[in-house]
Parts: sequence; structure tokens; C-alpha cells
Amino acid sequence: MPSTRNQNSGFKRFKRGNDKLKGDMVFGLHSSLSRIERAPQSIKQAWVADGPNRRLQEVIEALSKAKVAIEQQPRAHLDELTNRANHQGVVLLTAPPRMQKEADLEQFLDALQTPPLLLVLDQVTDPHNLGACLRTADGAGVDAVIVPKDGSSPMSETVHRVASGAADNVPVFYVTNLARSLRGLKQRDIWLVGLSDSGETSVFGNSFPDACAVVMGSEGDGLRRLSAEECDELMHIPMHGTVSSLNVSVATGVVLYSLLQSRLK
Repeated sequence: MPSTRNQNSGFKRFKRGNDKLKGDMVFGLHSSLSRIERAPQSIKQAWVADGPNRRLQEVIEALSKAKVAIEQQPRAHLDELTNRANHQGVVLLTAPPRMQKEADLEQFLDALQTPPLLLVLDQVTDPHNLGACLRTADGAGVDAVIVPKDGSSPMSETVHRVASGAADNVPVFYVTNLARSLRGLKQRDIWLVGLSDSGETSVFGNSFPDACAVVMGSEGDGLRRLSAEECDELMHIPMHGTVSSLNVSVATGVVLYSLLQSRLK
């Protein structure tokens, strides 16, 4: 297992012979508190390191309030459950999340009371990038993230770990046909802004409509042709050094916060 997996809180698959102990594990203080706050009903069991620990008291109180069963165990037991990841003294066994699809997206958009801000990731395959994009999306106030079901990273342990709790805060919708979903957004008067090297407009100093979806391409190939054709506008990030482009998660942060700055003027 890569050493980087031991540096942050996270998420992993967990199975035992008893069906009641099958599911996903969320561990670490930040990720655990986020799951308790956002989806307490998904938590089947909680293990907390025994012994006095002021930092764990907040987790224990939140679990008790959510009426989640708690087992206090030696840290060695938690090390075994997480394969010695940095669990910070808390491990949650959770029900696997249901994958959200097109029908869920329609219901979600219908229920929004304010103009939506969406992030569309066109075949981002690296779970580190997806997790980083989710974290940035949460910070920028994005309402939801849309990804194509085929050719995209699933919501894996790495995604949850890198997202640092944002995977529980920002809903992710996996759609079968991204071009069709983009057309559906336009029918709702949501302006589609795609990031592309061929975009004539800079993302800086520009205004963005209230109802907006930022469409980002994959790590290697950028926006696919059909996705780019569905966009109302293509923008680019000016590059002044020797590299020709930014990592997709970094580029996502640049675009979202440029958009946020324009809204705060």
C-alpha cells in the first residue's frame, strides 16, 4: 500500500463473514465528523480508540447524538481494520452509497431554490484529481458535480481521502450520456462554460451568469469534441511559463474561484 495512504483520513472497502459487517469504512476525525453530520443514517458501527483523548470526545458525542453503536477498542485493532492508515482513533463502518444517476440529477435541480452552480468533469480518470476537484468544488460553493459513468473514476477510497470530507458534502451524479445531460442543462437556462486551449476568452476579468456549469476535460485529452460543442462558451487560462496546461484539479480551482470572484464584485 502506498505510504501516502497513511497520511490522511479516508475511506476503504470492508468485509467480514457477517453480512452486518460488510460495507465501506470511513476513518479519521474530519471525514468521520463530516459523515456523522451529513449522513448519520448510513453509519452501521463505530470503533473509537480507548483511553482518554480530548480530540475524540467530539466524535463520541456526535455518534451518541446520532444513536450510532460505539465500540471502544485498542488502537492496534483500529490499525488492523484500516491496514495501518492514519485513522486518528476513529473508524466508521458505513453502508455503500447509492450511485446517483440522471433521474436523481433532475430531482436535485428541481429542488434547488437558487440558481445552480455546477461542475462537470468530462472523463477525469485519476481518483486523486477527482477527490481534489470535489474538495475545491465544496470550497467554491458548487451545488453538484456531474461526471459520465463511463471513463470516469469511481467514488473510491482515494477519492474520499483526498476530498477530505467534501465527498459527503457535494453530491456527485454519474450520467450515461454526458452530451445529452449537457443539453438538458441548457434547456434549464444553465450557461455552460467549457475550459479549452482553443477558448478565445480568458477566465480572468470575465462575468459569469448566475446559473452556470463549468465543464472541465480529462487529464490528457481535455474536453471531448461533443462536450465542447454543447458548451455556450469556451474559455482558457492564460499560460505565461514553459508548460502548456495545468493539472485538471488545479485548473478547476482557477476557473471556479475566478467565477466566484466575479460574483462577489
